[in-house]
This record gives sequence, structure tokens and C-alpha cells, in this order.
Amino acid sequence: MPKPAPDSMAPAAPAADLFGPPEPRALPAADVLAAEILRQATERGPGKSICPSEVARALGGEDWHPLMTPVRNAAIALAQDGKLLILRKGKPVAPEGVKGVIRLAAPGNPA
Repeated sequence: MPKPAPDSMAPAAPAADLFGPPEPRALPAADVLAAEILRQATERGPGKSICPSEVARALGGEDWHPLMTPVRNAAIALAQDGKLLILRKGKPVAPEGVKGVIRLAAPGNPA
């Protein structure tokens, strides 16, 4: 069976394919991460919490995954300063022992 003729109307390759991967984007500064965490946690209101991925998505758009570790680290720093609660299974946990799935709440707003 003969090969089909190349389609001259085929879409061009994306620029990333032609010139290599895009340049890595700079991560937001720690104070930007902290401000967004506090804004979202406060805005969510009493008895409610946020997921760290919500902060990462708000700041990173489609490319939010690389922000997860910096967001968690910023949350830990805020908790150590008493400005944020880190919750695991709905209960506050010490920032020094954070692991696994967590949620974040403003102090006085435990979920």
C-alpha cells in the first residue's frame, strides 16, 4: 500500500517544538505567595479552608504544578509566624510536622 502524499496544508509545529522547550518561568517571590495564601484563606471565611493547589493555580495558571512546593513552604512559614493554620484531616497540625494532604485556614477560621 503506497504512503499518502504529505499534506502541504498540515499545521505548523508549535514554536516550542521548533526552538526547544520554553524558558522556565520564574517562581513568584515568597511574599507574593504569602499574600495570596492569606487573601484566599481570609476571603474563604470562618469555618472554611483552602487547598494549597488553589493558590498555585491562581498564581501559575495552566503551569501551576511547579508552585506546589513553594506554596506549601510559604504556608509553613506563615503558620510558624501564627498567621495561618495548617489542617490535616480537619485538625490543626504543627507546621514542623506537615506531611501529606493539607488544607489552609486563617486563624480563627478553623474548618
